[in-house]
Amino acid sequence: MQIIPIRDLRNTTAISEACNNSREPIFITKNGYGDMVLMNMEVYEQLTASAELYRKLMIAEQEYANGKMLDGRTALANLRARYE
Repeated sequence: MQIIPIRDLRNTTAISEACNNSREPIFITKNGYGDMVLMNMEVYEQLTASAELYRKLMIAEQEYANGKMLDGRTALANLRARYE
């Protein structure tokens, strides 16, 4: 884990290299307190994709628990009827 003060953001090349060479976020402090987090774009996209997947799985589990489900044949028949 890397923690740097906000004044070090002036060195953009070094910050960019640190972000791209690590899969860990860089924590930025201001006056000794947490202020921002920087991370590699690829890592961020993977993180948000994982969060979206877990959100959709949670919704599916809630629908299953509430009985909002169809068997496979019925679901396929509904899709065929809609798009044919």
